[in-house]
Amino acid sequence: MSETAKSNVQLDEQSIATSPEQAVNAATPEQVTEQTTQETAVETPVTESTRPATRQEIMERIKAIAAEGDILNCKAEVEGLKVQFYRLRTAEIDAARKEFVAEGGEENVFIPEPDALEEPFKEAMNIIKAKRNAWIKAQEEEQQANYETKLALLAQLQELVEKAGEGAPDAAAFKALQARWKEIKNIPQDKVADLWKQYQLLGEQFYDVLKINHEFREYDFKKNLEIKTRICETAESLTTADDVISAFRQLQQLHNEFRETGPVAQELREEVWARFKAASTTINRRHQEHFEGKKEQERINLEKKTALCEQIESIDYATLTGYQAWNDMTQHILDLQAAWKEIGFAPQKMNVKIFERFRAACDNFFKRKSDYYKEIKNNLAANLERKKMLCDAAEALKDSEEWKETADKLTKLQKEWKEVGPVAQKYSEALWKRFVAACDAFFERRNAATSSQRKSEQENLKQKRAIIESINAISPDASESEQTKQLNELIQQWNSAGHVPFKEKDKIYKEYKQAINALYERLHISANERKLSDFRNNIAKGAGSLQRERERLIRQYENMKAEIATYENNLGFLNTSNKKGQSLVDVMRQKMEKLKGDAQVILQKIHLIEEEMEKA
Repeated sequence: MSETAKSNVQLDEQSIATSPEQAVNAATPEQVTEQTTQETAVETPVTESTRPATRQEIMERIKAIAAEGDILNCKAEVEGLKVQFYRLRTAEIDAARKEFVAEGGEENVFIPEPDALEEPFKEAMNIIKAKRNAWIKAQEEEQQANYETKLALLAQLQELVEKAGEGAPDAAAFKALQARWKEIKNIPQDKVADLWKQYQLLGEQFYDVLKINHEFREYDFKKNLEIKTRICETAESLTTADDVISAFRQLQQLHNEFRETGPVAQELREEVWARFKAASTTINRRHQEHFEGKKEQERINLEKKTALCEQIESIDYATLTGYQAWNDMTQHILDLQAAWKEIGFAPQKMNVKIFERFRAACDNFFKRKSDYYKEIKNNLAANLERKKMLCDAAEALKDSEEWKETADKLTKLQKEWKEVGPVAQKYSEALWKRFVAACDAFFERRNAATSSQRKSEQENLKQKRAIIESINAISPDASESEQTKQLNELIQQWNSAGHVPFKEKDKIYKEYKQAINALYERLHISANERKLSDFRNNIAKGAGSLQRERERLIRQYENMKAEIATYENNLGFLNTSNKKGQSLVDVMRQKMEKLKGDAQVILQKIHLIEEEMEKA
């Protein structure tokens, strides 16, 4: 081989391992590059804030990606848009179902309207899928073709090694094959290591048989040492860089440059590679720690978000019984939502699930709050109507001159007013003033009209006390018929006596009942006979009073008959096939039987009144 040919030969020796042991014990630059390239091929997830808000916008974005988008780098965005598209469709169906039910429809017969967006959305998704599949297939075909090309190059290198061993080395042809080898990048990952080892071995064999000029080798080694030293220094400066991701990516470029640079002197090769490898190890470790730290932070974020979900899910709604309680809890929920926004992403596989759980808990709270306020509003409206009716009733009675009966009715209305719940603040005071004005008007008129009666009430009180003394003085030695006769006469006197002062009414009547009950016991008169006797004594007040009492009893009897008919009708609809239904039927039958007994008593009273009216 001529000296000129030797001087023109420049081999990339360092890209070929100096020994088979180095090929086995140390990761090659190409292997490191292939591995780290895979690690960095991570798609950046699209945040919820950057996604389109409506299904129409989502479809337009998918169409744009299908038409001219970067199919490879849009995978995460496409998947996110797909999930959001169908989640919004589900929300639309739920809202339509609720509206359908609210308008009186049956939930089990609800059929959602056809989705006009789904078909074009699926067509665009199919285009994206076809493009991605085509790209993957093209990559696989390209890798296989490159692999076969490199196998052919190895065969040619083997021929050059054999020729060099026979004393006819062709350095130019070897360098051309070497350059061609470097140009071919993309091959199947599982073939990289094996091809690289064969390439290294052939290169070492060819290089060992070459008789290159010593001065040229030294110059080439020196030049390559300067380049690789600079590469090592650059890599070492990246070990303390703040941007770990950027440092890692720059390292990949340095690996390519280191691999493509020629060899250095044999005795320095291991030292230079060890220096570069040490810097690479530090950068790779920081890169790994960065992602491990990111994973740990995402795990912590998931725990924090889970805790927020549990706080909302554990709310005891039974304790939220007033406006202030609901307002305080609402502010607490808003604070939790603000805290949620401050927390970063959870792990990718859980991020959507934990968000849906949080949103469901919040939606449940605000739905229950809405239901509570709706119920309060309905109650206020119902209370308003009841109080208006009480005002109407009080105003209808204020001009009455039936002092006793009307006073009792107004007292009952006042009691009912207290039992009615609150109304809206803007109506409360006006309604109260209206009600009080009607009551006061009646009682002022009654007081003015009954002032002259107070004196007679005191006289009546004295008379009734004298009657009680006469009842107690009936001699037990007299015959039962005589005692009964005296008692009935005294009862007639009692019924004929007028009203007593209101504050003495209950007391004097209690003394009266004690006196006649004691006499009844002594005469062995039953409870039914007592009631009948009391009723006969009470109705002997004249035709006018008897007529009114008869009309009242007839109304009462008709009401009881209507109520009995209602019970009988309801019993026909009740299901007695289970224990609970049978129990309800038994209760209703007992009430109905009692009503029938009471109705018979009322009917007998009516007959007694009619007899008295005929006598009169």
